[in-house]
Amino acid sequence: MINGVSIKSGVLGDPKANELDQLKAAAKQFEAIFTRQMLKSMREAKLSDDDLFGSDATDQFREMQDSNLADQLSGKGAIGIADLLVKQFQARVARPAAPAGTAQGHAAPAKADGTTG
Repeated sequence: MINGVSIKSGVLGDPKANELDQLKAAAKQFEAIFTRQMLKSMREAKLSDDDLFGSDATDQFREMQDSNLADQLSGKGAIGIADLLVKQFQARVARPAAPAGTAQGHAAPAKADGTTG
């Protein structure tokens, strides 16, 4: 792989970034990796072996070009995988922390006198 994905780069490496921004960045990186693998598989499934200008240098250039294309497509949301991942996992990330003394984020039921607990 030409461009490795570093978990500590960008928003994912920023400890002050909120979880939703980190989820969006991770989803875009996943979409870029997925697109890169798809393009690589398409290149490997050659329809003909008559590559007039084929060489190792040409293959390396095409791999770099495909990697750049995958990064651009994921950055623009052209395929939409990142958006779907964010929609699926957003509820888990955006959930507020449960207050102390409650179970699983549910408030304690109120008693007849109006107090809780």
